[in-house]
Amino acid sequence: MATNIGIMDAAYFVGRSEILSWINSTLQLNLSKVEEACSGAVHCQLLDAAHPGIVPMHKVNFDAKNEYEMIQNYKVLQDVFNKLKITKHIEVSKLVKGRPLDNLEFMQWMKRYCDSFTSGQNNYNALERREVCKGGRETSKKTANSQASTKGSTAQRPQSSHNSRRAEVSNANHPISQAVRVVRAPSTGGSAYEEKITELKLSIDSLEKERDFYFAKLRDIEIMCQTPEIEHSPIVGAIQKILYATDDDGTAVAEAQAMLSVGHKELEGLSPIAEVSEEKSSSETHKRKNIANIDFDVAGLATLSPRQRLSDISDVHCSGSPLTTC
Repeated sequence: MATNIGIMDAAYFVGRSEILSWINSTLQLNLSKVEEACSGAVHCQLLDAAHPGIVPMHKVNFDAKNEYEMIQNYKVLQDVFNKLKITKHIEVSKLVKGRPLDNLEFMQWMKRYCDSFTSGQNNYNALERREVCKGGRETSKKTANSQASTKGSTAQRPQSSHNSRRAEVSNANHPISQAVRVVRAPSTGGSAYEEKITELKLSIDSLEKERDFYFAKLRDIEIMCQTPEIEHSPIVGAIQKILYATDDDGTAVAEAQAMLSVGHKELEGLSPIAEVSEEKSSSETHKRKNIANIDFDVAGLATLSPRQRLSDISDVHCSGSPLTTC
């Protein structure tokens, strides 16, 4: 199921150009960047294209500029997710920031999900469905105007190419035309520069995401090591030694291993179980001796005559009192 695809799935290797082409062809838009869909309105209509009529398009705002307006669109999207029992988590706080990587990953997931339901069928009337949205009409007009201007510019190029070539031949050696060429040369590579900048932003976002992931793991380990029950154990001390090391020369690992070996020797030297067993055995032996002595004394007294018992008692009184002389 598309809702449970992993991070290494082929869906997350679809390029930005393919994603943009899919969005523009499905919804009849003219987006040039994936992060332009950060308002959430495009996601709502893509889901409406996959499941026609399930999204309340009158609640979708294509003119959302502020974060609180965008959040309302994502609330509509979450409600539809709940209806369809989609368990995909929407990271709204990251998407509304317009970060390229986060928006690209979520849009890659959207494409995989929608493709699993549409199966290449394209009978969806995006313009009609967008009419009921707030700002939907203006968005459609902007798209139509931009497409018309693009078609007009491409149609005028063949007509003016002959005249431009003739002008270039006549003014080839003119100093002003040479200066214009020098000035216009960097502008031709503007799109390449923008694409390179976008790629660098994506790589930076990816590195930051990876950094935050591993930092959270280290923080969890640190919190676990601060548990009172295990805080003073040798292995926790060794882990903290590596966590708080400021040098990268490898001495922290060696010191942590030394701490573990010392702690292991100390544990071997102490045998609390053996000591407790010895104490128990000695106490039990002592109790048995006392019980045997008592039994022997009782048996001895039973064999004595009454006169011998009185003489023994008088001997005890004489010997026990320092003031009595016998």
